[in-house]
Amino acid sequence: MINKLKNIFKKVYTVEAEKVFFAPGRVNLIGEHTDYNGGNVFPCAITFGTYALIRKRNDKIIRFYSDNFKELGIIDVNIDDMEYNSEHDWANYPKGVIWAFEKKGMKIDSGFDILFYGNIPNGAGLSSSASIEVATGVVLKDLYEFNIDMINIVKCSQEAENKFIGVNCGIMDQFAIGMGKKDCAMLLDTNTLKYEYANIVLDGASIVIANTNKRRGLADSKYNERRAECETALKDLQTVLKINSLCELNEEEFEKNRYLIKDEVCAKRAKHAIYENQRTLKAVKALENKDIDLFGKLMNQSHVSLRDDYEVTGIELDTLVEISWEMPGVIGSRMTGAGFGGCTVSIVKDEFVEDFIKNVGAEYKSKIGYTAEFYVAQIGDGARKL
Repeated sequence: MINKLKNIFKKVYTVEAEKVFFAPGRVNLIGEHTDYNGGNVFPCAITFGTYALIRKRNDKIIRFYSDNFKELGIIDVNIDDMEYNSEHDWANYPKGVIWAFEKKGMKIDSGFDILFYGNIPNGAGLSSSASIEVATGVVLKDLYEFNIDMINIVKCSQEAENKFIGVNCGIMDQFAIGMGKKDCAMLLDTNTLKYEYANIVLDGASIVIANTNKRRGLADSKYNERRAECETALKDLQTVLKINSLCELNEEEFEKNRYLIKDEVCAKRAKHAIYENQRTLKAVKALENKDIDLFGKLMNQSHVSLRDDYEVTGIELDTLVEISWEMPGVIGSRMTGAGFGGCTVSIVKDEFVEDFIKNVGAEYKSKIGYTAEFYVAQIGDGARKL
């Protein structure tokens, strides 16, 4: 793979690449739409991801090329002109990270040629955009010898997404991609950024990701709308309660104070965030106790809550999950990511994986009319120089 990419780099830029970097994608096992509500998430980095090949230049030009978007060709930018430009399409993601680094006082004094290639399905909800962002951060640190640690690279990447791209995302995606660890998921408290690794021992089972192949753009999905509904619910609760985020409450406290939320839709959104946060803590405990069946049940409950209270699933995701629940060997299945398309994540006993992919795929196609794609995910390390 790397040699192939080096050849493409040489063909595109007529010079050799000097360095190669990699940032993974991520899948969130449980804890969805809690990250911007001050809750816990439980993601892991996967071995699919984004490669970045680089060569420093002596002038002020940065040239971007993605082998995933060949038709867009090379996108040239001057270092002094790091503005969002819709014509630059995907290149706004790395540009946003450069912008965030410079805002933090890390001066980029010369340009570079960069080639990206990602084997994360684009638009699938496995965080291809966050993967590009964190890859860019790791590149900048190495290329200009900046004194910045991974957590601050992660924060710059999130800031790029929030303020440059305009998607009000939480920090989970960038954090999982930057801080991932082989064979571990991480319990991350998004309020404090305290995190701990948990070994994923699935004893004879695998993580299977299924892509609905329904494309969804995060910025124009209802993501920002859901976030606003949660903020409205929080403001109503704060008229009586001294809390800074929804996930400071447990289920009982929420039910006792639910009447404070004036709008029933906002109350449902808040209920999801609070119950999902507690489910995530229970799920990690279940793994510690090697109770994989309970972990699976909590995954299933997570999906129901995302479908009924948060309303971010849609026919494709619901169809995939509901077919999966009926299959032999399935321990748990749910949507993962922002929703409205994208992927599901299932834990399937190894001896059933092949049949699961074949049968779920066939039934999905007959109900939805087009095919889903399946990936058996390995849990890998975070972003790094290769």
